[in-house]
Amino acid sequence: MAAIRERVKVTADKLFDTVRDLIHEGNVRKLIVRKDERTIMEVPLTIAAVGVVVAPLLAAIGALAAIAGDYELEVEREEK
Repeated sequence: MAAIRERVKVTADKLFDTVRDLIHEGNVRKLIVRKDERTIMEVPLTIAAVGVVVAPLLAAIGALAAIAGDYELEVEREEK
């Protein structure tokens, strides 16, 4: 099964909400958070979807959001 990749630019204040919404969509396989072309975090969401990892993941994203600036999310989705 092939994957579809897309990039989304978000500001720090929208980072947490955007990641939370992507996790709830359920068809996201991997999420990469970048700031200034540096990879900050790379998370396979198939593991995060299990439930135990979701809360710490969102806490880490919330901590990143405290650092002002623009972020880019690279989202890998399952092809339908």
